[in-house]
Amino acid sequence: MKIILKQEVTGLGTPGDVVEVKDGYGRNYLLPQGFAIRWTKGAEKEIAVIKRARSAREIRDLGHANEVKAQLEGLTVKLAVRAGEGGRLYGSVTPAEVVDAVQKAGGPALDRRRLELPGHVKSVGDYKVQIKLHPEVAAVFTLKVTAAK
Repeated sequence: MKIILKQEVTGLGTPGDVVEVKDGYGRNYLLPQGFAIRWTKGAEKEIAVIKRARSAREIRDLGHANEVKAQLEGLTVKLAVRAGEGGRLYGSVTPAEVVDAVQKAGGPALDRRRLELPGHVKSVGDYKVQIKLHPEVAAVFTLKVTAAK
């Protein structure tokens, strides 16, 4: 099955790429999740729109990615969330909350889809969060989850 990716899929490609995948993977996962659209001649025209949107929010080049990496790695991000006794959170921390906390801490605007949390963050403590800034550059920063008062 030939599809056009709408979002980055690890191990498959970036938005706007036309890739060939197994029928079941495309039909049962990529299409229903909104990660891709079926390839047709009409959909081929959407590739330019998808790539233009990607370039607007993408890190410009390797040098810019290294600058952002240096800025992030010198940053300690604090996130106050509601927690019960024993430090258990009501719910879990989402990538969108982490991106907002990075901006409040003085960091750059990040794409939440490139953020990789270490499993489910469901208790207070320190966590190492990784973000892929560029295919060759990944930054790791510390996220301090505390109980909100």
